[in-house]
Amino acid sequence: MKKGQILEGVVEYVEFPNKGILYVDGSRVAVKDVLEGQKIRFAVKKARKDRGEGRLLEVLEPSPKETAIPLCKSFGSCGGCLFQTLPYKEQLAMKEAQVKTLLDSVCGEYEFSGIKGSPKPWEYRNKMEFSFGDEYKDGPLALGLHKKGSFYDIVTTDQCKIVDKDYHLVLSLVLQHFADLGISYYKKLSHIGVLRYLLVRRSEKKGELLIALVTASEEAAERTEITDSKIKRLQEQLELKDLVEKLQGLPLNGEMKGILHIVYDGLADVVKSDRTLLLYGQDYFTEELLGLSFKITPFSFFQTNSLGAEVLYSIAREFVGETKDKVVFDLYSGTGTIAQILAPVALRVVGVEIVGEAVEAARINAKQNGLENCEFVAGDVLKVLDELEEKPDIIVLDPPREGVHPKALEKIIGYGVERIVYISCKPTSLVRDLEVLKEKGYCVEKGVAVDMFPWAGHVEVACCLQRKDS
Repeated sequence: MKKGQILEGVVEYVEFPNKGILYVDGSRVAVKDVLEGQKIRFAVKKARKDRGEGRLLEVLEPSPKETAIPLCKSFGSCGGCLFQTLPYKEQLAMKEAQVKTLLDSVCGEYEFSGIKGSPKPWEYRNKMEFSFGDEYKDGPLALGLHKKGSFYDIVTTDQCKIVDKDYHLVLSLVLQHFADLGISYYKKLSHIGVLRYLLVRRSEKKGELLIALVTASEEAAERTEITDSKIKRLQEQLELKDLVEKLQGLPLNGEMKGILHIVYDGLADVVKSDRTLLLYGQDYFTEELLGLSFKITPFSFFQTNSLGAEVLYSIAREFVGETKDKVVFDLYSGTGTIAQILAPVALRVVGVEIVGEAVEAARINAKQNGLENCEFVAGDVLKVLDELEEKPDIIVLDPPREGVHPKALEKIIGYGVERIVYISCKPTSLVRDLEVLKEKGYCVEKGVAVDMFPWAGHVEVACCLQRKDS
């Protein structure tokens, strides 16, 4: 096996995340975005003595498990969904096996409760960030998700099946509006252009929509200060007043709560804000989880599957157990969802979150939910733990994908609490942190997976850990 060589083989099994394993002349080869049982053609990217990595070129024969007909017209070209040819039951079985293999490698004896499916496999997402671009170089304006395997090309996903039909109406209208005007999209290499993203958020329980158009401030590679007069000229050029009127006239299932114009001139390919301007209504919407109400702004962290979040947080509440007269630390607390779900049955809950806007939203949410025993602190967990005088009885962790910072994990272990509940959106990061916790005297009692992302490769995992000497 040599780098650049074109080979064929049958995928024997799939490891998390979406890493198919096959063997060629005794060498183990990993190829992403394939299914067990598929016969594939691939190009060798890396070659070692007994292992290698490949890039998928073509699926020659489907897996025997692929019996579903894709519902989305963009499936295959869009990089969003991976498994629409796989029945949902088979997806759950695959993810459950992957998670169990990872946890078994580090946990020893523990209770694994399998995987909980999403209450809604379709139309489950409450947030989408659509990118402006083109499907091929110098092609017509497109608005949607990245083409599979491409950093630049965009597929117009106006019939995406993992979101409500309100998203389709909004996307199609916005795309047509700017296509008619001949407005250019922002080009990542030259940093020239205007249109960057369309952010749409929608509450599952109430159907409220929040829409944000993200643009650069001008069509120039050289950025200057963003002034009010410059933004006004840009909005006139984009005919945003007319766009707002068109959006208000859409026959939506839900209710339009707010439309915003976000101006961002940074070079990073992310949705951020230098200036945010309200074009209509309000700059937030509300969602309900487990009987509580949450105010969500454009940049608030909130689980993208609201009904799945209720399943996940119900499990977390069960794992936390008895909280009467106890202090709970909710670290990486986001908008304070877990903290507020635990607050009614705890003495006190302290949430720590690095995103200031999310902390402010958490405080507002706690107030409107009538919870007076919640405190939310803005800052990096690594630093904030040194500043808190209070000591926890129980700790809940829900870190970002990279897991807990090693030094922060040391401080968390230093509290010596009897119970830790760890929620992870990346099982491989979870396993790395569990190894450290196990070395420092904790054992995993229970583990469960929750499928928050049907048709994609991601999965959430919740673990309940107990101190061995408690």
